[in-house]
Amino acid sequence: MRGVLLLNGEPYAGEIDGENAYVVCCDGAYRWANGRVRIDENVGDYDSLDYIPQPPPSKIYPSEKNFTDGEIALSKLLDAGADCIEIYGGGGGREDHFLGNLHLLYAAHERGVAAKMFNENSVIFIGGGKIDLSGNRGKTFSLLPFGGAVHILGSTGCKYSYPERIGYGECRGISNIAAEERAFVQIGEGECALIIVNRGAV
Repeated sequence: MRGVLLLNGEPYAGEIDGENAYVVCCDGAYRWANGRVRIDENVGDYDSLDYIPQPPPSKIYPSEKNFTDGEIALSKLLDAGADCIEIYGGGGGREDHFLGNLHLLYAAHERGVAAKMFNENSVIFIGGGKIDLSGNRGKTFSLLPFGGAVHILGSTGCKYSYPERIGYGECRGISNIAAEERAFVQIGEGECALIIVNRGAV
């Protein structure tokens, strides 16, 4: 099952495909998403929305709670059996929320679920093992260690080669370019955040 998660960050201006997907909308994301994509379930504490959305949420959570609206919505998708998740509206807005949204990607990755965050200028996901970048020829991408050092076995189709190790806190993986139609990076140990820049090579 494909899941779609709508967050109350920077409104996503592109098309969102809700067909053959379960779509969960968080709180204030309803303002920008309503009428643009079918919403199957609304989730949140509604401290960012001053009216009840449609369909009405089955539960309104307290504003003071241990989990963010995004965490609750992600758990619903994972528990429902989603095997891939697309996140929209996760960028922009508050920087702390954006960093938290990166951890939503990691939480899905840890459950073996492929999750990607689609922002206005980028696509972000967490990866390990063989990371396939095919189909992005000419685009800039950055690889950043996530949670610890990354050991790199090799890469194919990338303009710049990588060192064997990128430490957590190092920026040596910023601004590579997918030089070929078929491109990948092989990670031996560690996890990384991959950011593909949508506007092409920069």
